Amino acid sequence: MRNSRFRNFLFWFLIFTINCGLSTINCLYATPSTHIWAPATDIQPYKKFHLTADFYVPVKENDNGSWAAPVTNFGFTLGVLPYEKIQAEVGFDHIAGYGSADSYPFYFNAKIGTPEDSLKKGVPAFVFGTYALGTKKDITDYNIFYYKFAKTLPKIGKFSAGYYSGNEKLLLDTDGKADNGGILIAWEKVVSEISDKLWVCVDYQGGKNSFGALNLGFSWAFSSNTSVIFAYDIYNNSSIKPTYTTQVDINF
Repeated sequence: MRNSRFRNFLFWFLIFTINCGLSTINCLYATPSTHIWAPATDIQPYKKFHLTADFYVPVKENDNGSWAAPVTNFGFTLGVLPYEKIQAEVGFDHIAGYGSADSYPFYFNAKIGTPEDSLKKGVPAFVFGTYALGTKKDITDYNIFYYKFAKTLPKIGKFSAGYYSGNEKLLLDTDGKADNGGILIAWEKVVSEISDKLWVCVDYQGGKNSFGALNLGFSWAFSSNTSVIFAYDIYNNSSIKPTYTTQVDINF
């Protein structure tokens, strides 16, 4: 019952925030703000949008000797609420490289939350949202819902933790059984001891479905609004081979 109410609330929140975005700046949407792989507690500021171009390239051949196609992900993210303590973003992705699913490449997302220390000094950041909202029933509608907390510790970095759940017909383990939920954990830090432009992260999403993965990487900020992430992705589902990823992020 609780899970059903949570999903219904997020559905109406998605409709609301998309309407806000349309009335604010024509028709910009976007990818969810993430660490390397899983959604983060970061939210795009009001009227700011984020452009991303992500590439995932397999590092090993399949068991039958073939190579999986690289996966590409292009998207935008738009901040839609003009408040300091409550923020929200909406977006979409164009994802290709999944074979038959490429006929339906658009996936939508939204999140709402409070930044760290915004409600009161010492209060963690908190978000809840949804992503991978596909357009084809039981083919691309992963419909993942999640919540996440984050807290920054001086000199150590920011720690995040949460949980996600999605479509049990698509989120399957190696045996084809439903495995549609899991934990979300991440650690990230700007390594100011070396350079304020260097960011490192370890990002984990639980579950042996196609979303479960351990991701290790770093980014370098080439300017105040442009950075590139370089990372290695190890998937919990053994049938999915590891990948290298390069992610170009631009903020406007």
